[in-house]
Amino acid sequence: MKDNIKLFNLPLPIFCFITVIVLITTYIGVLPSGMTGTFIFMIILGAILAYIGDHTPIINSYFGGGAIVVIFGTALLHYFHLLPEIIKDADGNVVASYMQLWKSFDLVASIKNFFTPTGAFLDWYIAALITGSILGMNRKLLLKASTRYFPAIFGALIVSFGLCMGVATIMGYGSIKALLLIALPIMGGGMGAGASPLSKIFDASGTMTAAEALSIMTPAVAIGNAISIVAAGLLVKLLKGPKWNGEGQLMQSGTVDPKELEISPEMQQKRDAISLTNLGIGLLVSGTFFAWGFVCSNVWSTFVPSITIHAYAFMIITVAIFKLGNFVPEWIEIACYQWFQFIMKNLTNVLLVGIGLCYLDIGQVVSSFSITYLILCGVTVIGAFFGSALVGRFVGFYPVEAGITAGLCMSNMGGTGDVAVLSAADRMELMPFAQISSRLGGAIILLIGSLLLSTLGGML
Repeated sequence: MKDNIKLFNLPLPIFCFITVIVLITTYIGVLPSGMTGTFIFMIILGAILAYIGDHTPIINSYFGGGAIVVIFGTALLHYFHLLPEIIKDADGNVVASYMQLWKSFDLVASIKNFFTPTGAFLDWYIAALITGSILGMNRKLLLKASTRYFPAIFGALIVSFGLCMGVATIMGYGSIKALLLIALPIMGGGMGAGASPLSKIFDASGTMTAAEALSIMTPAVAIGNAISIVAAGLLVKLLKGPKWNGEGQLMQSGTVDPKELEISPEMQQKRDAISLTNLGIGLLVSGTFFAWGFVCSNVWSTFVPSITIHAYAFMIITVAIFKLGNFVPEWIEIACYQWFQFIMKNLTNVLLVGIGLCYLDIGQVVSSFSITYLILCGVTVIGAFFGSALVGRFVGFYPVEAGITAGLCMSNMGGTGDVAVLSAADRMELMPFAQISSRLGGAIILLIGSLLLSTLGGML
């Protein structure tokens, strides 16, 4: 059994050998403090915590598995001072030091210097994510489903936001606070593409720091994911009847077969033919779209200073226009998709380690959590299901299938959440539609987040 275990795609003995070297150099204080040393430590820690999360019952099925364990595990290591750290006051005097076994070494500062200056690594990751995920979608699926499917998504957003705000008002939590810090991140599609960029938008708007925002939003994302999975399994059994339940079919009339809208085998073959040249092209193109987003954001702020729209939002709009208009050559789309896949598969856990250490304050998480918080997470998810189900019925969808794909696949944790929700509902054939919710639905949330924070952020 142990011979089959792999971490970071390496056989267990090799990974353990590397881990021992990295941990020894870290804790005796000789790990290089630049990008190289920081990178290898974050890869090792992220791989170990992700494996634990993905193989722990209940956590792997309902709470996001490895992603949540990497974030909270790293945050807990930092909270309990189990990572090498040197704390100095404003004058540069050492106030406290932790895990200094031989030479003085500040691992925490190294990670923060690598991860947090102007969002260096986070921005790099998100640029690849947005460009590759949107350009990598099936254009036919976007064009055919958008006229019906996006109204169902907006139905989920309106009802979930309204229900969360209404219940928050009744319970004295604060409707704006509940909207921005609970409902918005739950509907954002996970951590990497949802809560993380949202925290940056919070920070850019001056509402609160990214760390403060993430400390409140991260538990909401995990709880929302768990409730979405449980709800998917229950609601398909409770809501029976031909008018409600399509038994796996989304559209009642003029049915679109999801299989016809999937990526063709020929295209998939091209995508699987990874080349070093393509990775370089993907890096350049995604970075260019990201830079253009900042151009648009600065021009916008010059002419409309009262409403702040983050560069991520303009980047999303631009990439979507290029995709729908078919303005990007196929070979560049493939290159961007391959770059996105490379970053996502190899460096997502690095991103999550950075989030856990730099942005998640365990003390603030504990102080934010309450029964009220849990109830607000629950009503947000239920509102997402019934909002999309109601609008879905009006546009010709079966309400149950619409509620699962356009609702619960918005309130879960992205790709892994989609698999869990559709598996619980026995609706795996609807994965193409779930991907619209996770990819473009999450992008819509970032757009909405920019607008809401520019207008309502001061009311928190």
